[in-house]
Amino acid sequence: MTETRTTGPDQFTGATPDNALRNADRAEAGPMLAADGTPLKKSLQRALRAQKIRALLLIAPLLLFVMISFIVPIGQMLWRSVENEIVAETLPNTVARLRDVEIGTDGLPPEDVFEAMYFDLFLAVESKSHTRLGTRLNYEQTGMSSLFRKSGRGLDDLGKDLLKELREVDPDWADGAAWFELMAGAEDAPRAEDVADRAARHVGVLDGSAIRADDGFAPSREIADLLPLTARVYTEMAMFMQFADGEDPAEEKPWETVYAALMRDLETADVASYSGPRAEMLKAAAAAEIAGTPVSFTEAFADIDKDWASSQAWRVIQTHARKITPGYFLNAVDMQLTPEGAAAQPEDKRILLTLFQRTLFMSLVITVSCILLGYPVAWILANLPMRKANLLMILVLLPFWTSLLVRTSAWKVMLQQQGVINDFLVWIGLVDDLNRLVMINNQTGTIIAMTHILLPFMILPMYSVMQTIPPSYLRAAKSLGATNWTAFWRVYFPQSIPGIGAGSILVFILSIGYYITPEIVGGTKGVFISNRIAYHISSSLNWGLAAALGTILLAVVLLLYWCYDKIVGIDNVKLG
Repeated sequence: MTETRTTGPDQFTGATPDNALRNADRAEAGPMLAADGTPLKKSLQRALRAQKIRALLLIAPLLLFVMISFIVPIGQMLWRSVENEIVAETLPNTVARLRDVEIGTDGLPPEDVFEAMYFDLFLAVESKSHTRLGTRLNYEQTGMSSLFRKSGRGLDDLGKDLLKELREVDPDWADGAAWFELMAGAEDAPRAEDVADRAARHVGVLDGSAIRADDGFAPSREIADLLPLTARVYTEMAMFMQFADGEDPAEEKPWETVYAALMRDLETADVASYSGPRAEMLKAAAAAEIAGTPVSFTEAFADIDKDWASSQAWRVIQTHARKITPGYFLNAVDMQLTPEGAAAQPEDKRILLTLFQRTLFMSLVITVSCILLGYPVAWILANLPMRKANLLMILVLLPFWTSLLVRTSAWKVMLQQQGVINDFLVWIGLVDDLNRLVMINNQTGTIIAMTHILLPFMILPMYSVMQTIPPSYLRAAKSLGATNWTAFWRVYFPQSIPGIGAGSILVFILSIGYYITPEIVGGTKGVFISNRIAYHISSSLNWGLAAALGTILLAVVLLLYWCYDKIVGIDNVKLG
């Protein structure tokens, strides 16, 4: 006989009929509410969101510090390694015209490129940015820096000759007020805002100021259409005088480039119909004999320096005119960017790949040396009584209380041929006085000094891990018949590997970017790539190449870190 249960729990849901009735009543009554009347689910989500915001606010100072001190500098380094805006910003018109010109090994750009270079370079000379441009291009071709400096001193000659002939036509051509009246036109004349805007952008880039077109001088629309080149060059001059020099262009004699621009415009301009201010002065200049002689900017540059009459300088400018360039990275691996593409550096300039290889090799040797020297010390510290271990730990930490520069200088004194170590070896008879060991200004000195300096960074992680290994494991292995060596190698050593891994990563990454110690004791054969980076930052001022070298070094470290993670596993690295 089958008995029917009426009060027991449901065999599927575990609910009694009374519970089912209560749940049905709740369903009809709506969702559960919090104490303030809001749905419980919504109130819970709000509480969790507030908890996350509080947690974010707590770590916000640390996050901001990491962003400012770590992420932002790395981002700037990555950007500087490919940024190459100085050529396009300093010579915008020249770069624009070179874009569609193909310059052969024996050819020259057309006259309009020389013309654009003349006006761009003159404004760069006034803003003193032509030296920075020459320095940048000198990284790619030796002699470019002196070429730009010499050209900056010789650009005035063409304009001075033209001014001398114009003054014979009308003395007012040397008067700043007359020029201002001519270029400004009538007071109610329409203005060439496009010309003013273009000039403001160019001057603003060179001067580093935020100039707007409505802040400075704008020529009249009539004169801008009649003398377009003159209007642009004069507007650039007027804005530069006003914002960079603090002078009034109406009271100053125009730059020599303005006269060159006027002569170029008068070759094609029809001034007969012009009736604005200073019309007679302009018509007299157009009718003079000087206006019939075309201005040759090609000859002007050839007179300044014969290198402008060869294709090499122009090909360098054209090749490195792009705002984003791979040139720095190519230089970092002993290559160069040429008009034909990437090519190897000359034999006498290939040094950076050698420095990269030396840095990796010596860092690996230093890491292995620290493991061999630090492992026994860490084992002794971990197995001594606490009082003695603490006393010895003070000796391990003692180098941290001494300046790195002092420790490195001490090694320089000790390692030299007349130093303490060589004197001791001669005294005990191991080395002949005439054959003292050369341990300074080479790789040997760098390895010895850096091993001593980085040894505590290897001992501390290994010691902290060895402290956690129970001594009973070794006793158990010996009780099962293992020898001392077998117990150590198969029981103790595998458990200490996380400490070795942590110390190795720490020492290797520190050594790969070390600078002071290799600089002092390394000489020419024991320096690292970091020393070359410092040289380009502080001496040659080739920050782009330094950034590219730093980026490659960072990529190598990340690659080695990834390989270590795949082979050993980063989860196995422990500090105790």
